[in-house]
Amino acid sequence: MAGKTYDNQAMRRSALKFVLVTGVVSLFADFTYEGSRSITGPFLQSLGATGAIVSIVAGLGELLGYGLRFLSGRISERTKEFWPITFLGYIVQMAAVPLLAWAGGWKTAAVLILFERIGKAIRNPPRDVMISHAAKEIGFGWGFGIHEALDQCGALLGPLLVAFILAYRGQYRLAFGTLLVPAVVTLLMLSIARLLYPRPEDLETRVSSVKTAGLTGTFWMYLAGAALVAAGFADFQLIAFHFQKVGALTPEWIPVCYSVAMAVSGTGSLLFGKLFDRFGIVILIPLTLLSTLFAPLVFLGGFRWAILGAALWGLGMGVHESIIPAAVATIVPADRRPSAYGFFTGAYGLSWFAGSAVIGILYDHSVVAVIFFCVLCQLASIPVLIVVQRRMAN
Repeated sequence: MAGKTYDNQAMRRSALKFVLVTGVVSLFADFTYEGSRSITGPFLQSLGATGAIVSIVAGLGELLGYGLRFLSGRISERTKEFWPITFLGYIVQMAAVPLLAWAGGWKTAAVLILFERIGKAIRNPPRDVMISHAAKEIGFGWGFGIHEALDQCGALLGPLLVAFILAYRGQYRLAFGTLLVPAVVTLLMLSIARLLYPRPEDLETRVSSVKTAGLTGTFWMYLAGAALVAAGFADFQLIAFHFQKVGALTPEWIPVCYSVAMAVSGTGSLLFGKLFDRFGIVILIPLTLLSTLFAPLVFLGGFRWAILGAALWGLGMGVHESIIPAAVATIVPADRRPSAYGFFTGAYGLSWFAGSAVIGILYDHSVVAVIFFCVLCQLASIPVLIVVQRRMAN
């Protein structure tokens, strides 16, 4: 019995180390692409793009970034080749960001922004499955929460570096070019993770024997609720575009504002993860209600209210990136997780794109209409999440 306990403790330590190593990979990756995303809205505007174009490009990016995960998830489920697919995605994503420094017009920049999202689409399902195997040993919420917290550390630092460059040099292209450094570090750290943990699926010692031919009704209902949340979640590119357009924040303050959002997201992920492991999916309900307040604050407020709104937007992102994928792992058996993550994030991205397109079109006509749409969609998800919570409790 003592030997078995020791083996379990050793496996949990190994699982935790894997979560930490992949978290460091995500830290440098987010340093790169979130640093870029904090200024792509104003950058597109400087190249002649309109508000509708910025929002549609951002929404299309999310559509590709989530929709293509279905294909990536299915391929990784069939082949069980998690690492090669993950590497391909990271290479595409890390290459696209520094290339923005050479974009000559908004169309070229838009294509590179889309490729950055495509890279994320390729690598996320197999990576999340690998994390889920380790997280099973330490708690799904805690495992995904730790990973997201490290992820958001990079998302905080990248925009701050970009803000520093803009404040002292005022050059978008220099900022994008500088992000080549963390992009290279990301790929080096990913290589180390692959060498240390060639088979992360072996970290899960308590694999459920339950198998199913299809995904359950609870899964699809949960997807419907999450899709409503996604539809009403405005892209930061449009929020940044709005800040610059109305003068709520100066150009160098926009990436700082994004860093505040990422700090809230990362800190919240650790807390949310622990709460999820203790209370389950029910915690999504108050967190969704709270994050709904971001829309009136960012689109109507001045400097202080805009910062608070961005913080609430970051709280919502923490929920999107940590609790939502953790919940999927508890709804479906281990053998269906790759395709489940693919299905889930594909539909999630389609809803995000549709919502972003509507928000962008509404923005060019009425900011109040944008706020109404965002709040309505997110509030509509609450009854659905309540039903899911009750089903899972039975």
